[in-house]
Formats: sequence, C-alpha cells, structure tokens
Amino acid sequence: MRRRLSVLVAATTSAVVLAFLIPLALLLNTLAENRVLATATGHAQQVITTVSVGGASNVRLASKLLGPAGDGTSTSLVLPDWTVMPAGLTISQTEPGLLQARKGLNLTVRDGGGAIVYAPADLGTQGVFVARTVVPSDVLHAGVLKSTLIIAGLGLVVLAAAVIAADRLARRVSEPIRQVAAAADAMREGSLDVRVPETGPPEVVALATALNRLVERVGKLLSSERDAVADLSHRLRTPVTALRLDTEMIADPDVAERLRSHITQLERTVDAIVHDARRPVRADAVGSCDAARVVRERVAFWSALAEEQDRPLRTAVPDRPLRAKVDANDLADVVDVLLDNVFAHTDDGVPIEVWVVPRADGAIVLTVEDGGPGLPAGDIVSRGNSGAGSTGLGLDIARRAALASGGWLELGQSRLGGALVRVVLGRAT
Repeated sequence: MRRRLSVLVAATTSAVVLAFLIPLALLLNTLAENRVLATATGHAQQVITTVSVGGASNVRLASKLLGPAGDGTSTSLVLPDWTVMPAGLTISQTEPGLLQARKGLNLTVRDGGGAIVYAPADLGTQGVFVARTVVPSDVLHAGVLKSTLIIAGLGLVVLAAAVIAADRLARRVSEPIRQVAAAADAMREGSLDVRVPETGPPEVVALATALNRLVERVGKLLSSERDAVADLSHRLRTPVTALRLDTEMIADPDVAERLRSHITQLERTVDAIVHDARRPVRADAVGSCDAARVVRERVAFWSALAEEQDRPLRTAVPDRPLRAKVDANDLADVVDVLLDNVFAHTDDGVPIEVWVVPRADGAIVLTVEDGGPGLPAGDIVSRGNSGAGSTGLGLDIARRAALASGGWLELGQSRLGGALVRVVLGRAT
C-alpha cells in the first residue's frame, strides 16, 4: 500500500510537472528567439536608416555598423548593383529572402537552425539597398538550454518533495494497519494479552478498537470456560471416588476388576479433558526449552512405574542441550501422554524405548516405541476417535504441540512390533 501510494503520487506529479514544463520550455525558446531577432532587426534597421538619410553618400558611414557584432550576429549591406559590404563577403543573387527584400519587403527567413533578417530601403533612382543580418543558431537559442535545465531541476525537486510527502502520508496510513495485522497474527498464535494501538485514520482506529474488544471478549470466554471445566472436574471427582469405593464391595473379583478398569479410564479421560481445555488460555503457547533435559526428567518419573510392571525402559537422549521451539511444560505434557498411552494400553512387561535425535536442520525428533499390539486402524489422532478404550486426546495434544512448534506428528509400527509415535519439534530461534 505504501509503495503503491508513492508510485501513484509520483506518476500524478510527473504528469503535472511535464504538463507545466513542456509549454514553459517552448515559451522560453520562443521568447529567446524573439529577443534575439528583435535585436538583429534593430541593428539592420539602424544600418538601413543611415543609408536612407544620405543615400549613397552615407554608405561609407553605414559601413562602420557592418560586420560581426558583439552579440554574435553579422550584418552586411547589399547595394543596388549587388555589391556586398563589407568587402569580401559573397552573397548569392538568387537568395530567395534577398530577392524578396529587393522588392521592398521587410522579412525574416529561417536558415537551418538560425535566421536572416532583411531590411530594405528604396531610394528611387539610386536603387534598393538591403541590410542583411545573419543570426547563427547558437545565438538564436542562447540561454534556452540552461533555463530549461534549471526549470527541469525545479520540476525534479517538486517531484521528489511530492514523493517524500506521499511516502510519509502512506506510512501514517499503512503503519497502523500493519500493527493491526501483527496483533492479529499474535492473537492467532495464542497471545491474548496483545493490544492494538488505537491510532491512525478513523477507519483504522475503529478496526483496532473492535479487535481489542474482540480479544477481551475471547479472553473472558476462555477464562469462563477454564473455570467451568475446573468446576466440572471437581464435580466429577466425588461420584467417581464413590464408584471406586463401591467396587470394593463387589464379591466377584472379575467384575470388580473390570469396573475398576473402567473407573480408572474415566478418571484419565476427565483429567485429559481438563488439561486439554486449559491449554488455549496460555499466553505463552509457543516458547523454547532444552528438549533433552525435559525428556530425561519425565522418563525418570515414569521409570518407577516401568520397574514396578517389569517393563524394560530404554532411552537414548544426548547429554548436550537440544533447544526446541516448544514450552517446557508443553513438552512434558507430550512425553507424559505418550508414555501414559503405552502404560494404559499395553500389558505389563511390554518394552518401551524413548529416543531424542537432533536433525540437520535444527529440528528435534522425539520417538516413543513399544512392543505392544500396535495402533488401531483409522484416524486415532483426532479427538473422539477412540481406539480400544482411548479418547484420542493424548495423541491430539502431541499433534497440536508439534504443529505449534512448526513440526508434525508421525505414526507407524515400531521395530519392537508395537506402536511408534514420532513427534518432530521445530528449531528454537
């Protein structure tokens, strides 16, 4: 917008300047020619007047006015017998302008780039005397080029001033719009505390005000949603706890174990829903952390449960820091949900492997493999597509964390025979 407005003003100003300069240059050329021709005509008239006063007896007196003048012109006198003064000059007797002048006509004839002024005097019996003044081209147009260049320079100055003024005006208009766009991008990334400066043209101020109000409204709605989800979590804890206590009173151990399994899955689902619902209200949805350190800490946390269930838990995490474009808490959540899925959906004793590998482009790859039955068919990443007793929320959390960092989520079959989940995290800047 800024560049287009500057180009538009430059084009418009150029048209106006050219419309002014071209006629002015032509006028300067005409005025210069008229001034020089008027001087040349006056010189020729002075010579012919001197001759007219005394006739042939004044030719010698008039000869003092002949020859080159200080202004660059040259005057000669053609006598009735075609003698040319000053001596030594040769003029063709068939020269059209001279022939017209010998008939008593005062005239000016263009000769190439210059001009020739003729001033005749008919002295009756003595014949016709003709004063002839030659004006060269450089004399005829003296000073025109310099004046034209000065005017052209002034035109360029006007054009430059117009472009600078247009650029400043465009910046005043485009900068608030750019700030609105930047704020909208920040809001899209999850920064709900950003506000747009309400400056600029009235239309932009109205847009910024509306956007700020929208962000405030969205923040309030998200806060209300978070409170409602937290309240739901507390409300569900009591009946779930009551159900768990009731299972202790069931005599059939198979039924009691099955109910306890369902209740455990219900608690895990409620926790996942609460955790997932709280994620959008974070203002720092995208940050950076040492991925190697976070993974080591979470694997150490889960190693106790792995040891209790006789699960081989192997890890391959570099000792050096690996910066990833993801918040430490978000990455910890990703590791937790991936390991929790393995513990929840595979039998005791199933091996687990956790890998963290840096790529050549700076991205960090987190891989979790197990030796269980593998992943069910279908789109198990999207929430609600439950595989065997799964809500799909865990893999959806991992997928959204990967996408927020500029990476992606991959699913496949592990070389251990079970599931493979690979989370590619973007490079931290």
